[in-house]
Amino acid sequence: MDGTVIIIVLAIAGVASVLLFALKGLLDQIPDVIASAARAREAWAGFRRVPLPPAQEDREPPAEE
Repeated sequence: MDGTVIIIVLAIAGVASVLLFALKGLLDQIPDVIASAARAREAWAGFRRVPLPPAQEDREPPAEE
């Protein structure tokens, strides 16, 4: 009976450590995912931005002599 309890405790500790390791791996990726999303949003906004027509100059043409 004592051996079974020890095995169960070790199994629970092993499962908990694997879950914590996987959770840490996921949490470490969150900043990169947020940065990538921001870059994608900026690229999409730049793609959708309508280019402005070239500015027309208000100068008069040079006078002919």
